[in-house]
Amino acid sequence: MDGSIEHAGHFRLRNMDAAGSSFSADHSRDRTDHVYDRESDTPVHTGGASMISSFFNLTNAIVGAGVIGLPYAIRQAGFIIGVLMIIVLALLVDWTLRVLALNSKLSGQQTYQGLVEHCFGRTGLLANSFFQGAMAGGGMASFIVIVGDTLPHVLFALMPSVGQTGFGQFVFSRRFVIAFFVIFMAYPLSLYRDVGKLSKTSAFAVVAMCTIIASVIIEGPRIDPKLRAERGSPVVLANTGVFQAVGIITFAFVCHHNSFMIYGSLRKPTLNRYFEVIHISTVIATVASLIIAIIGYIYFREKTQGNILNNFPQDNLLINIARSLFALNMITTFPMETLVAREVIDQLMFRNQEFSMKRHVIITTVLCALCLVVGETVCNLGVLLELTGGLSASFLAFILPPACYIKLCSGPKLSWKTVPHWLCICFGFTVMVLSTVLSIRHAVVSQEANGSCWNVQ
Repeated sequence: MDGSIEHAGHFRLRNMDAAGSSFSADHSRDRTDHVYDRESDTPVHTGGASMISSFFNLTNAIVGAGVIGLPYAIRQAGFIIGVLMIIVLALLVDWTLRVLALNSKLSGQQTYQGLVEHCFGRTGLLANSFFQGAMAGGGMASFIVIVGDTLPHVLFALMPSVGQTGFGQFVFSRRFVIAFFVIFMAYPLSLYRDVGKLSKTSAFAVVAMCTIIASVIIEGPRIDPKLRAERGSPVVLANTGVFQAVGIITFAFVCHHNSFMIYGSLRKPTLNRYFEVIHISTVIATVASLIIAIIGYIYFREKTQGNILNNFPQDNLLINIARSLFALNMITTFPMETLVAREVIDQLMFRNQEFSMKRHVIITTVLCALCLVVGETVCNLGVLLELTGGLSASFLAFILPPACYIKLCSGPKLSWKTVPHWLCICFGFTVMVLSTVLSIRHAVVSQEANGSCWNVQ
């Protein structure tokens, strides 16, 4: 696949105007100035992020909230199929990220929305905006469910005497914690128009992820055997929930809507340097994902829940530290997803209108209210990850990047050069349709998935 990418884009890249093909500093995470090398026709930053900084940013983007659902994905697909799917999808994400970077060079576009509109016009922009909005909305709802899954356990463990009283049982309940989180923390932060300061959380997020993985590895063998898989229970090698598992894994890995910003922040944003960042980040993210997915499933097997931390008791100290860090990470991440969803609505419905504070507040309020309802009524994080990953992430990661490349490349659209891209598009549509349909069916017929949270403390 590497060869087809570089061969197809080689001639056009050499003859492109560097000012049009490079990323503007205004769209970078760190604003920089550019100086151009006339011979190589590539931009050289006088400032910007180093390779190491970009590596951490991309790794954090890949290893996101979905990592805690990967053991559940193994349970859905079976051990062998699940492990293979994590590896295959990681390779596919690595490739499509590189295709997306090449597309930006070929088109001269600096954002995902701009790229899709350049290739497919207004219709493409509307489709991209819809799926990006759905991805952001699913992320917001998932973050709320994660907070409801984690913070009540921590509060009961910190103040057990208070938790035994009627007041404590109400204040520490899942319903109250979620409502408090959204109304008094997430909603006010989401009202900010510029949440750039909240985006500087990569180091904290990586620490949280490492703590979760370490806590699962360390505490899994030490908890009450009754909470783990029963002795002699089989390790299911292949299961029927393959496409639901693909949705969860895709949600965990997809970061394509963030990739433009990371690419543009590189001090010298050449394709070779960015491809190196992609390769290293994907390898590290894949190793971390395989560790928590395999170990989490082996410990709990048929008892594995959509949020692996829910398999542990609420009084486990190390797990509660992981829960606290993860919940805090969700608090700072929620406004980012709100910003994406709000901008999608503005672009779809109010594109040519001036900014209105009243409209800004109304849209933010409606978004947070809808996600609050979802968070209060959906218990199973796995269902949200399946739906969001299957419907939105597969479209953004596996359909649009190769489709844009086919549109941009010279020569016949159906040739040996474009065969991998057409196969990826077919795979993306298959996953999107089957994963969404089967996830909805699973949510409807499964007693585990559709249990109401109104009776959960």
